Amino acid sequence: MPRAKWVVASLTVALLSTTVVVLQRTEGAAPAASTTDDALPSRALGLSGHRRLVRELEQSGESRPGEATRPRRVAAGPLRTISGPLRAARPLRLRIPSTDVDVPFGGQDEEASWDSAGPAPGAAGTAVVTGTALRLGELRRGRTVEILRTDRRTAVFTVVRVSPGRASEWEEPPGRAQLRVIDGETAVLARLTGHRSSS
Repeated sequence: MPRAKWVVASLTVALLSTTVVVLQRTEGAAPAASTTDDALPSRALGLSGHRRLVRELEQSGESRPGEATRPRRVAAGPLRTISGPLRAARPLRLRIPSTDVDVPFGGQDEEASWDSAGPAPGAAGTAVVTGTALRLGELRRGRTVEILRTDRRTAVFTVVRVSPGRASEWEEPPGRAQLRVIDGETAVLARLTGHRSSS
């Protein structure tokens, strides 16, 4: 083979080899380009940072610890302390968080009953609420009693006295918003100390 043909053949083989290597490298870089393309829908949707991370985790079937099992709760505003009574509003539910009591006002069996001849819970004066199985004997001073009302406020009372019986001898200053809760065996006196607004 003449020397010139041999040189041309060698250069052709080298050029073809270089082309193959370049093509292989270009194909190997394809995943990086697709990663950039994958981010484009998130940007188009306006998802950035935290929201994009959550979306990617959901698509991969993963979630952050506690996120999937966290129960949804009804939104309630922060507790606001108050020095005076609220406007009168009819009570809807009686809650005692420390004993897990949560009953509607209805006057039957274990439900609570409000003496509507007197002040409404949260208004000026002493509101009287009765019921059965309210577990008042388990209450101590400093615990709270909550009354959900029709004005979308929850009046929060702090217990100041727990006594057996009806304790009708308690002195109750006029003008102050107080609550007397009686379950037949125990009487509780509580003073209005705050309220929450429901959304």
